[in-house]
Amino acid sequence: MIETYYAAALGVSLLLVLVYCLLYHRHFDVHISLIFVLVPINNLAQLLICRAESHEAALLATKVLYISGSYLILMVTLAVFSLCKIQLNRSLRLLLYLFTTAVFLCSQQIGRNQLFYKSTEFRRENGASYLIKEYGPLHHIFYAMVLLYFALSIAAIAYSYFRNKQVSRRFIYLLALPEVISIVSFFGGRKIMRAVDFMPNAELIPLAYDIALVVYLMIVHRLVLYDVSETVIDSIVQKGDTGFISFDEKLRYLGSNDTAKRIFPELRALTVDQPADRNDAMRGTALKWLADFKADRKKDKTLFPRDDKTYLISISDLSDGSHKRGFMLYITDDTKNQQYIALLDSFNADLKAEVAEKTQHIIEMHDKLILGMATMVEGRDNSTGGHIRRTSEGVRILTDEIRKGTDFPADDVFYQDLIKAAPMHDLGKIAVDDAVLRKPGRFTPEEFAIMKTHAPEGARIVHEILRGTDDERFRMIAENVAHYHHERWDGSGYPEGLKGEQIPLEARIMAIADVYDALVSKRVYKDSMSFAQADSIILEGMGKHFDQRLEPYYIAARPRLEAYYSEVLHDADSTPATKGTTET
Repeated sequence: MIETYYAAALGVSLLLVLVYCLLYHRHFDVHISLIFVLVPINNLAQLLICRAESHEAALLATKVLYISGSYLILMVTLAVFSLCKIQLNRSLRLLLYLFTTAVFLCSQQIGRNQLFYKSTEFRRENGASYLIKEYGPLHHIFYAMVLLYFALSIAAIAYSYFRNKQVSRRFIYLLALPEVISIVSFFGGRKIMRAVDFMPNAELIPLAYDIALVVYLMIVHRLVLYDVSETVIDSIVQKGDTGFISFDEKLRYLGSNDTAKRIFPELRALTVDQPADRNDAMRGTALKWLADFKADRKKDKTLFPRDDKTYLISISDLSDGSHKRGFMLYITDDTKNQQYIALLDSFNADLKAEVAEKTQHIIEMHDKLILGMATMVEGRDNSTGGHIRRTSEGVRILTDEIRKGTDFPADDVFYQDLIKAAPMHDLGKIAVDDAVLRKPGRFTPEEFAIMKTHAPEGARIVHEILRGTDDERFRMIAENVAHYHHERWDGSGYPEGLKGEQIPLEARIMAIADVYDALVSKRVYKDSMSFAQADSIILEGMGKHFDQRLEPYYIAARPRLEAYYSEVLHDADSTPATKGTTET
């Protein structure tokens, strides 16, 4: 019966370890992972003692038991401090490790001298073995260590409960539960088993540890939410100008960064894991926006005026892999952009009162303003000089050939709008930090992830600039060019991984002009390619990077592209692409 109990405890602990592995997230505290390693070792040692056929085998299994017995309580204590967001300095942590190791080494003297155990007697009854022990002086130090770590854990839990609102109350309750169960079973387990007259020679601690693992699984399942939030918050804090607030699916407050708290001081009064609707200010702002978003996912952006500023609130789902677990609110200062938009709106309203003969002049001024903004953005990027002008001409050359065919039955206005929108394709780079944009070399993966945000950000800027324009078709074409010119035909592009004809035609055409310019132009991180090399890459990309149906039109446009680039690169005193054979 006792052996079955220990075997079951071991099996349950291994099953719980498997569940933990399935839930594992790289931001999990390492001490929790070690707890899931040490508990099965403890339960295995208990089973080995129970199955021991000799005194020596029982002593050896007991020494194994003290591996988990010594370090498990330390890992629990450090996990409690970590989850309660209490920092222990490195020296203190090292001292605790050294103290625990010293006690563990003392335990390994069992059977060699009388310092840890004065004596041991091996007994086997009803098919189960156990040791009757008389403790030595060093074992009292082990007890003192257990009580010390228990006291530290309880103190950290109590401090967080009364003083730290940024720690989830659910975590605090869950952390306290295994502490109490473990300490009771550690010091009174056998008395309890004897009192209920159930396996009186068995230890209660394996069952207590399995219960503790179940509690820690509940903690790590919830911890995914907070780790996702902290990851996003860390990224936002590095930028320094974006606020972030997160809520779970029941609109309980999860956390926010300092920027968000500065914009919404009422966040400081919220308690983590508590319903946000307890705060009147939240009901009129964040919760209202979230309700609109839940009713209509298209309502993921709203403007919020406060004091003398206007903030753009962007809402998205908070996801754990493929599971939606809550909501995230991004807050950016959109004051200057809104002032500019208001200025444009006012300017356009005044223009409507002008006589008809000035309409064309106004349109030209607007186009020049947009081109000027695009040129200004390009001026921040020290690797793409002349890129806007060259890609715009590249689009013009390609569309000249496409119009001659029948594969894409678009009207002339479409192609005119595309040529007009081409200079706006990289407007989103205005939101990319100079440290990344002006880096004189290739990007790291992290920097490239930041750079990729220029596509959706460019679409947003274009949308705001052209919002309210009479030419709705042009606005959509310009947004699509900015948003999707880095998508790939096979779905491997960004920002949304669109595939095939999901990618708007205008973005597919822009992609060829954009890549061609990048290949044959000199950049700070690479030399220019020959026309032959560039042509080979473009053609190889047909059906993968580019729409295969555009291939004949690119081939037809190739002589004009080469002639144009030969002229402009030479005039710019750049290293000209060496004209090579381009026949296919």
